[in-house]
Amino acid sequence: MVLTSDHALSFGTASLGGLYQPVQPEDAQVVLQTAWDAGIRYFDTAPHYGNGASERRLGDFLRDKAGWVLSTKVGRLLTPDAAPPAVINGFHSALPLKQHFDFTYDAIMRSVEDSFQRLGLNRIDILYVHDIGDPGAGTDTAHHRAQLLDSGQKALRQLKAEGVVAAVGLGVNTVEICEELLGQVEMDLILLAGRYTLLDQTAKDRLFPLLCNHGTKLVIGGVFNSGILATGPVRGAMYDYQPAPQHILDRTAGIARICDRHQVSMAAAALQFPAQSDHVVSTLIGTSKPGSLTRNIAQYHQELPQELWADLRQAGVIRE
Repeated sequence: MVLTSDHALSFGTASLGGLYQPVQPEDAQVVLQTAWDAGIRYFDTAPHYGNGASERRLGDFLRDKAGWVLSTKVGRLLTPDAAPPAVINGFHSALPLKQHFDFTYDAIMRSVEDSFQRLGLNRIDILYVHDIGDPGAGTDTAHHRAQLLDSGQKALRQLKAEGVVAAVGLGVNTVEICEELLGQVEMDLILLAGRYTLLDQTAKDRLFPLLCNHGTKLVIGGVFNSGILATGPVRGAMYDYQPAPQHILDRTAGIARICDRHQVSMAAAALQFPAQSDHVVSTLIGTSKPGSLTRNIAQYHQELPQELWADLRQAGVIRE
């Protein structure tokens, strides 16, 4: 397996492409150095993150280092844009390119070649198919599924067989596509965002029973569900990229009360929750701010009382 216990905490670099706010190249290097100095050795990126800006910045950082593991993604092809908007798909530091979805054999092979060029590295360890089957991205269609199943999966098998990558899988936000494609597409790993958290355990309900049958492990991202499990149920709190609805605010307030009783930060509990499952091999965190990263790392390693988890289970927050 590419990921070991040394990679239990990993760093996602979407923010380094300027997600939600601009990030200067030198500032990206500072936060990457902070992650490295803290012992993080698994880094995740994607062409989508700033139209390749994240890949370029991460590659620049890793080029003179050893002992790292890197994942990137396929599914979007990037082409030059003569008149790019100032903010592209939410990224403020994006390269002047445009993107379109393509999960075919030719597109996946080209995407990997392009990623090698942007990274300036000679190795990609893990390759995820990005955002397939996502209604919000417009890829929850028979057309996109057919692209992957008819030819794209051949590219994944070939890249792994030839040693270009060591592992393949999905990088998605929805459980449904994982359930559907397990057994049809080779999957060593699934990078799943937001679906195994203190607020959303749909992965446990439906996906966990399938994983053992296929030898697939999980990397869990989005542990704060877009922020609310870090900020608490405050005015303007975000849940799954949208303002949190009242029932989510109420549930979060209940979790916060239990954490307060044990004098534990809710963010620390959110960070540590996924790793309690044997299915999870890494918890992915990401930020553009070194201070936030240092705080999250400390909270991930903080010793929490077993009584906290017992109370969260008794309250139905953690479902059996």
